[in-house]
Amino acid sequence: MPPVSHRRDRRVLTEADPVARLTLRAGGGAAGQRLAQPRTDPSVTIRVVISSYALDIATAGQGDVRDLTREVAGLLADSRLTAGLVTVFVTGSTAGITTIEFEPGVVADLARAFEAIAPRGAHYDHHARWGDDNGSSHVRAAVLGPSITLPFAGGQLALGTWQQVVLVEFDTRARHRQVMVQVMGE
Repeated sequence: MPPVSHRRDRRVLTEADPVARLTLRAGGGAAGQRLAQPRTDPSVTIRVVISSYALDIATAGQGDVRDLTREVAGLLADSRLTAGLVTVFVTGSTAGITTIEFEPGVVADLARAFEAIAPRGAHYDHHARWGDDNGSSHVRAAVLGPSITLPFAGGQLALGTWQQVVLVEFDTRARHRQVMVQVMGE
């Protein structure tokens, strides 16, 4: 596998930034009720740091599943944050991000499930409109989604023992993917 490269951008939100002036009400609230409110107590300071990274990943085309867990965990460690959220997002409309147990059996099962949902050989209006062959790729990516958000605590991703963060390539040809990783927390 080719090495994964990354870039970094960091932003610190402070009291002067209205986005950072949020506090969560203890005890939650009723369904549909807003839990975040602007802070009214000036004696409480919240420091939120946002670090953004870009991973450049070469894929082999439809069916290629790449484990990103080590890279995401490394970027989290680089951020030096201890608690918060990590968002992993792939740009483009023919790939997706999810968590699975990354082993050959599950990867094969996932490919078979997507072939049942959006068969590659089926008719897609997208093919007629654009003269290409990746209509199933767009449908599969829309079903899976382009991103996930994961909590972290103690500087560690809150993943299960057999749970890995993966990029799933659905396009019918090899691609170079940019995966954005944004770490937000304290």
